Amino acid sequence: MSDLVFELENVSTTYKNDGKEFPALKDVSLQIKEGEIYGIIGMSGAGKSTLVRTLNRLEEVSAGSVKYYGKDLAGLSSKELRNVRHSISMIFQSFNLLEQRTVIENVEQPLKIAGIKRSERREIARKMLQTVDLSDKETVYPARLSGGQRQRVAIARALASDPKVLLCDEATSALDPKITGEILDLLKKINEERKITIVIITHEMSVVEKICDKVAIIDEGVLAEAGKVKDVFTNPQSKAARKLVFPSNPFDPSSENGKLIRIVFDGTNANVPFIANLVEKTGKKVNILSANTKSVGGIGYGQMILELPDNINDQKIITGFFKDSGLSVSEVDRI
Repeated sequence: MSDLVFELENVSTTYKNDGKEFPALKDVSLQIKEGEIYGIIGMSGAGKSTLVRTLNRLEEVSAGSVKYYGKDLAGLSSKELRNVRHSISMIFQSFNLLEQRTVIENVEQPLKIAGIKRSERREIARKMLQTVDLSDKETVYPARLSGGQRQRVAIARALASDPKVLLCDEATSALDPKITGEILDLLKKINEERKITIVIITHEMSVVEKICDKVAIIDEGVLAEAGKVKDVFTNPQSKAARKLVFPSNPFDPSSENGKLIRIVFDGTNANVPFIANLVEKTGKKVNILSANTKSVGGIGYGQMILELPDNINDQKIITGFFKDSGLSVSEVDRI
């Protein structure tokens, strides 16, 4: 069996309303491999939710193709499509739990629809609740659960049918940062233990940085950039990627010829005094505007936003020094 789960080739999706056409996706091509945690990120209205719905053909494409394990979804019979959808589960921002059913009854729901007998589905549901650390909540109703617990129930329900793929559409957007971290840790654990492919739709780069292996950045329906998360973080190529990687830059050069750069270093060279070395070896100085560290795919990275002197030659010397020191250097867009 191919390790390629999804292959999108030149996918476009257009909505029609009152005789007018509105493109949601434009010529998107990407591949998602078995066992990956793949992030699809973009600002609101970028087309990312439309994209994820093409993966199980809840959204029809206007052009191009979506292949699932080598089979074009558009060419499947109704029965074949039902089988595909059975192997792809989804979780959502709004949880979508049945409020009049207990936790374990919610987890059993897809199994009940599939015709699994009660004793068997109860056993499976209990195992899933154990997976998400909610074994003690099986008789509780959703209204008595916190947001994080409700999302755990939704994850358990999604896993009950033993899917090959889990699609997460803004699954942590309604949760606070601490609970978001716990849910992402749970998804990472599920990915590692069950070898399930996970596709995460989000507008938050911090979500992608925490657990995703690869990322696709969607900007106004177009694939702006795709690649390994660490590569996109350290050296974003597109304007859309730069906006997501450092979205809150409050700075502008203090003069017309001024220039802002971003330098990134990983944990292996975090103790090197790069700024002091710059001054000592070149005599050039920079203004540190911001600095922070974060974990990207389990590796610690540090980044700084620096203002360089007005002199163009000095700017070349400084950026050259940092690049020769093994740092990733990129220019920060003006506000």
